[in-house]
Amino acid sequence: MIDLPEFLTQKKILREEGIIACTKSGQEAYGEDCYTKRYSKKKVIILAVGCLASAFIIASSISLYALLKRPIRSSTLDPDRSDSRGTMSFQKACRTRLFTYRELEEATKGFEEGQKIIDDINGMIHAGVLGDGSHVAVQKVQCENERDLMLVLSRVEVLFTVAHRNVARLLGCCIDSDYTPLVVYEFSANGNLEEHLHQEGGRKRCLDWDRRLKIAAETASALAYLQCEISPPIYHHYLKSNCIFLDQDYSVKVAGFGLLNSSIRDGSCLGHNFESSYFSRGDVYDLGVVLLEIITGSRHVDLPTMALTKIRNGKLEEIVDPLLYYHEQPPCCREQIEIVADLVTRCLLFGGDGRLVMVDVARELVHITKQNLDDNNGRVPALQETFSNSSLLQMISMSPDSIYAP
Repeated sequence: MIDLPEFLTQKKILREEGIIACTKSGQEAYGEDCYTKRYSKKKVIILAVGCLASAFIIASSISLYALLKRPIRSSTLDPDRSDSRGTMSFQKACRTRLFTYRELEEATKGFEEGQKIIDDINGMIHAGVLGDGSHVAVQKVQCENERDLMLVLSRVEVLFTVAHRNVARLLGCCIDSDYTPLVVYEFSANGNLEEHLHQEGGRKRCLDWDRRLKIAAETASALAYLQCEISPPIYHHYLKSNCIFLDQDYSVKVAGFGLLNSSIRDGSCLGHNFESSYFSRGDVYDLGVVLLEIITGSRHVDLPTMALTKIRNGKLEEIVDPLLYYHEQPPCCREQIEIVADLVTRCLLFGGDGRLVMVDVARELVHITKQNLDDNNGRVPALQETFSNSSLLQMISMSPDSIYAP
């Protein structure tokens, strides 16, 4: 048994000497043994806090890494790229309507093959119907980089300002897809010139010579206007009969412009600083091919070479579209076909070296058409409306408001 007085005396001595006494596990403990439990608790707390901090840092690092490595969706533009800032600026300052990709995808039935009306170096064009019932033509322009994209969008802005009766109205564009802007034109359910010349798309009515001549004159006049009265000039770069839309009155609506200028007839790549006059001469040659197609009703790949040979040898009647019944036409119409054939020859031979320009082609076609109107005493109302209230010069290149009276 412990002697109580002695125990109290020892405890007093320990306190006086600064030694702490305590009870631990039912027994007396002294000095450092009394600090063991407190020290352990503090150590556990420090370790716990350290572990939590480390876990937070690791989790934050993993989250940041995953965020940086997350793939960028194709429908967005990289905001860190300097050129993307230009695209964002375009979106803010754009005067055209900005369509969504989904909106145009639904209009064209997912850009299905059956909706395609053009597929050439200027891009694919699909016909479609918007939710409000408007018929549109959607042109896909493939760009290689942001610079090309901005070039296309700047030309879209220029085309948007054109208000000419024979140029398809540009409704807007879509830039939701990287480097593949979609340009939206108005489109008539009456189709395009190619369909009518070749009886495609269920077309039953053949274009007579009067309508074909009117289409030729309106097409040339629209191109001359774009090249002479718009600054900077607008060139088509690859005119074909399927780019000439026709409304219910068979009036021309030129569309499908080469907005990038990256290639021409032979598919070769050209720099953006290539002389614009080259493209002007290219348009004249292309119009000559279209005029030849109007005369022959054919789109044979060797048509220009074959036709030039026939025309030079005085055998024009052998290549005239059988549906025109050349030998049954009145003398004035046969003469007009011969004059246009001669113009075709000059377009093909001299359109490539600049000796024949678009305004000269338009002047001749308008002159022939006005004569045709006079000879028929106004038999074709559409021609009367188009040409009767303007001079020849106005019809070719002046303001469209003065050319086409309401």
